[in-house]
Amino acid sequence: MINFKTIRLTVLIISLFFTASCINNNSMKPTDFKNTEPTMTIEQYFNGPVKAWGLLQDRSGKVTRQFKADMTGSFEGDTLTLKEDFYWTDGEKQNRIWKIKKIDQNYYEGTAPDVVGTAKGYQYGSAFKFEYDLMVPFKGKNIKVSFDDWIFKQDEDVAINRATLTKFGFKVGELTVFFKKN
Repeated sequence: MINFKTIRLTVLIISLFFTASCINNNSMKPTDFKNTEPTMTIEQYFNGPVKAWGLLQDRSGKVTRQFKADMTGSFEGDTLTLKEDFYWTDGEKQNRIWKIKKIDQNYYEGTAPDVVGTAKGYQYGSAFKFEYDLMVPFKGKNIKVSFDDWIFKQDEDVAINRATLTKFGFKVGELTVFFKKN
């Protein structure tokens, strides 16, 4: 005798796994931008002072937080040191110091105190993609959130950043940032 509850449960579980695997299956790849301009070379763009303005949205698209940031970078040898000072509109201040090493023409690796493991960066044409896990404060605890971060250079002074934030493969938010070189 066939147990229809078991079959329905099995189909539901398979559907959930399939949906979860498709959620973060972004068809956009860094190499899609290899012939685009202006070229986004992060060690040049973030060398010196850069201003930023951003907003954080929850998974439904509701804006939950906004910030301004002052950033200063310096490139020595093969490493970009990028200091970020965030000023959230709710009064919170955050600081992060990235160490981003240029491995070759298109590949970078980065670390920061609140980054879990090593961030992986890919640069082609006008785009830079950064993938990393970040410990984020949430309701009095730190939780690990994955970032799929894209920066698109618009001209010599302006770049736009879009990041998708996921937890267990499910989208939990989006971050939009506008950068302007000083």
